[in-house]
Amino acid sequence: MTSPRETVRLTQVQDYRFDVAFGGDIPAMHCDEPPPLGAGAGPSPVQLLCAAVGNCLSASLLFAVRKYKQDPGTIACEVQAEVGRNAENRLRVLGMAVTLNIGVPGDTVEHLDRALASFEDFCTVTQSVRTGIPVSVAVFDAHGAQLK
Repeated sequence: MTSPRETVRLTQVQDYRFDVAFGGDIPAMHCDEPPPLGAGAGPSPVQLLCAAVGNCLSASLLFAVRKYKQDPGTIACEVQAEVGRNAENRLRVLGMAVTLNIGVPGDTVEHLDRALASFEDFCTVTQSVRTGIPVSVAVFDAHGAQLK
């Protein structure tokens, strides 16, 4: 039995700008390196990595809360990537910091402690990225109280 595979196709448009095709009915998008290499005409590879981590964690948190038939309100997420040089002086993503916000007060969500204790473990992208990049995660409620 083979594992399912995701396929994304990239085609160079000009210089460092690429069209990204996801297949099916998903609209294509452009990505580009920021200046001075590219023109910044689309998200950079680092921004795409941040979006993948943030989206996966947000969806995982939503799933974990809904598993207990609760509503976290609107979830918002910010991902910051630290880009710097490694020992070989090559640019690398050195770490990522993720901040998630639920749209309701934490004390109104039953079993939130259980959801917060497990949601990261089920995030396919973040757990995969963590094998090479440290990723910290913080969760806050609608009043700004830190829940995790």
